[in-house]
Amino acid sequence: MKLSRLFLCLAAAAVLLTTPSADAGDKKAKVLFVTQSKGFTHGSVRRKGDLAPAEVAMTQLAQQTELFEINCTQNAAADFTKENLQNYDIVMFYTTGNLGIDEAAWEYFFGTWLKQKGHGFLGFHSATDTYKNYERYWDFIGGTFNGHPWGSGSNVTITVHDPAHPAMKAFGREFEFKDEIYRYKNWQPEKVRVLMSLNMGKSAKKEPYHVPVSWVKQWGEGRMFYNNLGHNEATWRDKRFLDSTEAAIRWVLGEVDGDATPNPKVSAAQEDKAKADTAAAKK
Repeated sequence: MKLSRLFLCLAAAAVLLTTPSADAGDKKAKVLFVTQSKGFTHGSVRRKGDLAPAEVAMTQLAQQTELFEINCTQNAAADFTKENLQNYDIVMFYTTGNLGIDEAAWEYFFGTWLKQKGHGFLGFHSATDTYKNYERYWDFIGGTFNGHPWGSGSNVTITVHDPAHPAMKAFGREFEFKDEIYRYKNWQPEKVRVLMSLNMGKSAKKEPYHVPVSWVKQWGEGRMFYNNLGHNEATWRDKRFLDSTEAAIRWVLGEVDGDATPNPKVSAAQEDKAKADTAAAKK
């Protein structure tokens, strides 16, 4: 791994937090956090210089939990490679657009690194606004950005469908949140376990379709977790979001159990509910 290409998040945040002991570090997972933007650049993503809110949050979470070490990159073509992926247990994406990753790297990532070796992937917010025309990617992550009728200033109510899943315990059965919420195309409910959705009945703006917010997928021996939340900088300081992310990391590492069985009946029920809520609002 050529460290000159990577922004060492752990080292960069040393002024913020005390570095844990070497003994603790021996057991840490290794995380590659890709924060490159080849489209819209979110405020929570680094443009240049200092770490951005998303990177600070994940760096601090790494140090506070002593669960993982994290490197951040904004050069996916150089660092998301077959050679470099072998240094990591988890890849995180907070990205947009086509990142210049070559097909050999994708082949290794999907076929060997995830499916056979059982590593983990976490996608945040615009990870679904990434490789929108690359079917292999959107089939893997579960959906593709198709607008955000609920903008960054929206106060929304989110319903949790699987409160027993470790990544959902921080949210309870229902919660209010201020963030940008995506709608999706290429949504395949038969392939994912949706964990939480927008409660259309309690939304000021109503649309007659299901709006999933977070879901998981088993990919061979590997695991994928996605959370739509993360547009607003404040999200990356929200304890619920951070606790959920920590639990999601533990889940993709296999440290905690959580069901990934697809639940398309939940999506169907939410679709019906959204249509009924929207129709009722028009009367």
